[in-house]
Amino acid sequence: MNEGAKGREAQRRYGPLGRALVIIPTFNEAENIKKIVSRVRAAVPDADVLVADDNSPDGTGKLADELAVEDEQVHVLHRKGKEGLGAAYLAGFAWGLEHEYGVLIEMDADGSHQPEELPRLLTALKGADLVLGSRWVPGGRVVNWPKYREFLSRGGSTYSRLLLGIAIRDVTGGYRAFRAETLRGLGLSEVASQGYCFQVDLARRAVAAGYHVVEVPITFVERELGDSKMNRNIAVEALWRVAGWGLSDRANRFRGRSTP
Repeated sequence: MNEGAKGREAQRRYGPLGRALVIIPTFNEAENIKKIVSRVRAAVPDADVLVADDNSPDGTGKLADELAVEDEQVHVLHRKGKEGLGAAYLAGFAWGLEHEYGVLIEMDADGSHQPEELPRLLTALKGADLVLGSRWVPGGRVVNWPKYREFLSRGGSTYSRLLLGIAIRDVTGGYRAFRAETLRGLGLSEVASQGYCFQVDLARRAVAAGYHVVEVPITFVERELGDSKMNRNIAVEALWRVAGWGLSDRANRFRGRSTP
């Protein structure tokens, strides 16, 4: 089948957005991977899944391989080691764009992002370039989070929103659906952020590029199994990178106003 025929077949089966790929980065998620993949496949049967595993010592990659043998819509990207959330997503995006998916979705492996809410994000994407699953818009909420985690998340989004001058309420959230052409326009080769500020970086790039960004309320559920990957270094990276981006943006605007 030639490329044009592949595109027409994808639109016939999946609609004008084309095929969807749910990218799930993993590191030591053996307790969660089978359950989350099963839930994704049930919630959006036409979507494919890509598990991007950072050589998990607990055997997550092996379990993902077993799922891929059983289901041709499950794929596994084995990476050499733990290099951060941003690097895993960038590798997943590159794989998805190379394989001509029309929609690429970010989703955590721990169940915090409920796959059952994904159809609403995909519906919203029909009228947007990027859809964010948001905890901090009306209708969004968090479940089983201690107050200090909620304070850090809300504070991080407010800090980023004010310094960067963007209107997104949940700028740090990681449940997202991108059109392929949006990702191609974000300058992914220039993205160096890792941790959770990777999400801030992509959001600010999308706004700066003029893409239409929509927030859809979600219910974020604290993981029941495994350990959170959030740590002090990730938080510190986010603070200084966001401050640097904000200062750079203001300096660029000042130079632009000062230029005859």
